[in-house]
Amino acid sequence: MDQLRVGLYVHLDLRWFEHPFAFNKFRIKTEEQIQTIRSLGLKTVRYDPALSDAKPGSQPSPPATPAQPSAQETTDTSAAEGAKTEAGIGASPALAAKRAMIERIRQHRKVAAQIEKAFLSTANAIREIETNLFARPGESVGQAVELIGQIVESILSVPELAVHVMGDQSGGEEQYFHSLNVTMLSLIMAHDLKLRQDLVNVLGLGALFHDIGRREIPKQILMKRTPLTKTERNFYELHCQYGVKLGEQLLLSPATLAIIGEHHEFFDGSGYPYKRAGESIGLLSRIVVIANHYDELCNPANVADALTPHEALSTMFTKLRSKFDPKLLQVFVRGLGVYPPGTIVQLSNGMIGMVATINTARPMKPLLVVYDADIPKEDAILVDMEHEAEVNIAKAIRPAQLPREIYNYLNPRKHVSYYFDPGSPAAEARAK
Repeated sequence: MDQLRVGLYVHLDLRWFEHPFAFNKFRIKTEEQIQTIRSLGLKTVRYDPALSDAKPGSQPSPPATPAQPSAQETTDTSAAEGAKTEAGIGASPALAAKRAMIERIRQHRKVAAQIEKAFLSTANAIREIETNLFARPGESVGQAVELIGQIVESILSVPELAVHVMGDQSGGEEQYFHSLNVTMLSLIMAHDLKLRQDLVNVLGLGALFHDIGRREIPKQILMKRTPLTKTERNFYELHCQYGVKLGEQLLLSPATLAIIGEHHEFFDGSGYPYKRAGESIGLLSRIVVIANHYDELCNPANVADALTPHEALSTMFTKLRSKFDPKLLQVFVRGLGVYPPGTIVQLSNGMIGMVATINTARPMKPLLVVYDADIPKEDAILVDMEHEAEVNIAKAIRPAQLPREIYNYLNPRKHVSYYFDPGSPAAEARAK
């Protein structure tokens, strides 16, 4: 303990909840961290020379008075360990902060389960709407309007959104995820733009029905895994006009029909079917164009062609920027963050994690699920980067680059879907 120095990369041989640090292993950066380590009751600490910026001190320095008895001075039983931990938590402000962190993680997992349930319920509702759309058109459109109204009211009611990435346990609703994704991503942009509620309602309905014309396209074209021929591509592009005609049969508003007809029009005039450019494309359509293209990059028909959320956003911003309204693209990037939900990242301390949630107000500080071989997958650490001053995200990495054990632990989503938490504790606290 008296050899601890700033710069050492140390491993704490304690259970995660028995110390106040976010990780069991980290590089010491301050004297305060050394004092905290010395208060944990350990006689020795392991360190990794290869990851350290310093060597253990050769001259002893007086250790701080321990805040709790060492493990060797207590009875080596589970009950005694539990009592020691509870006593330490009660006596140490640092461990009390860790207890608060554990409670936040517990609450987050509870909220995440509720959001997952709401997401699947919404996907089920969309399935029912689309299944009955032409058998019971009036009723189905009414259900869609009501569903969008509920989502819009929730989104517009809070100043900040916590955007969550959904799991792969979808209950067989995959075919409805694209419509839901485009709707959610469009409404998140509308939230940032502070659009009027009547416009947001139209946007939501247009985004939900934007691909309605695809039902007129043969499945062998829709499901084809190899590039379409020129003839097939021309046929596929007719889905925009088919969608407008079907929308007219459903008595959708002209503003909604415009979104359906223009959701593949690019800002530089290279889109289809009308080759419109710039602001001749409606504002709401330009929003849906961005959300639609992003989701197609993340979730293409051929899974092998899928980009990670980070790659998709980077591609749109660097290589395809001319195709999108530049101001709206900035809004989109701000809404999803530099590292969108579902992105695998490496931290500056070498740890690997997956972005689980971002708060749109702090896009560079997402909540991560972090891999740690010493912690069971079901108890995986959740690290809120907003509270980690000593660690940052170093880079994004592709899931295919992960060792198999890390891949299985983090379970990167094969199909990336988004939902939001309008009642997040953070949002509620800041709204007061």
